Amino acid sequence: MQIGRKIPIAIDRYLIDGAILALLAIVYAPLLIYWYDGWLNKSVSLVHEYFSHGLIGLPFAAYIAWTHRKQWRKLPHNAHPLGLVLLLLGGLFYLSGQSELVNLSFPAVLAGLCLWFKGIRGFRLQSFPLMLVFLATPTAVPYLIEPYILPLQRFIAGTAAFILVQFGLDVTLVGVNLFVGGRIVEVAPHCAGLKMLFTSLYVALMLLYWSDAWKSRQKRILLLSGAVVVSVVGNIIRNALLTFFHGTGQDSAFHWLHESWGGDVYSAGMLGMLVILLNAIERYCPEEPESSPQLPEGE
Repeated sequence: MQIGRKIPIAIDRYLIDGAILALLAIVYAPLLIYWYDGWLNKSVSLVHEYFSHGLIGLPFAAYIAWTHRKQWRKLPHNAHPLGLVLLLLGGLFYLSGQSELVNLSFPAVLAGLCLWFKGIRGFRLQSFPLMLVFLATPTAVPYLIEPYILPLQRFIAGTAAFILVQFGLDVTLVGVNLFVGGRIVEVAPHCAGLKMLFTSLYVALMLLYWSDAWKSRQKRILLLSGAVVVSVVGNIIRNALLTFFHGTGQDSAFHWLHESWGGDVYSAGMLGMLVILLNAIERYCPEEPESSPQLPEGE
């Protein structure tokens, strides 16, 4: 009798989980396809492209959530009222028809489901994949912070000009504009590496989790700080090269690095530097005792 009771309960549980996943797929598959198409084909706005790290981040978040499935099933059902609030908010966002609110409805609904079914412990268990989804959700945040990165633009432009002068080029620096041979290159917010800075920090978070180095405060600080340095230095060199190519009339090389696949190769190389940096941190930094509590394993 006891076995007979458990089997229908297990079947009901799997049916409910399957129904929820199917509903999420029906509702959000078109949105995710739109995101991926825009990131791959660069057919979306420049601000949307700032979140192209979602190409790898969203599958990684899904993988982490899948690896947590056993812990998830062990957690007791404990609905938290905030879960219902987020579900209702996500539904309203989705029905609003405004692109940014529709985008934000996705992480809101996912977080709401975690809280509604498993409470705070379920939310904590899935907190990292939820964070990856949220940070990959296209919003207007880059547009809002662009006016505040003018000092970074000026620093990159000035340093790139200094490098080119050392190679004998006649460079004139005016604000964030570099003049070489009568041609101008502007170090705009996008060219200052704001997008690459977002991507570098995002990938650094993924590497910290993948390597289990996130448990060490020292390693977290070193890798995230290193990601900022790699991004800034990489974009100084990139802008110096772009100015050199444009100012000396090497238009094909300029377009290759600026708009074609050369820029993608360069960005991949910068992300590869993060892997090398993490390996160096793992090698030379001593292990620390875990400073944060373990994720709930259930009862």
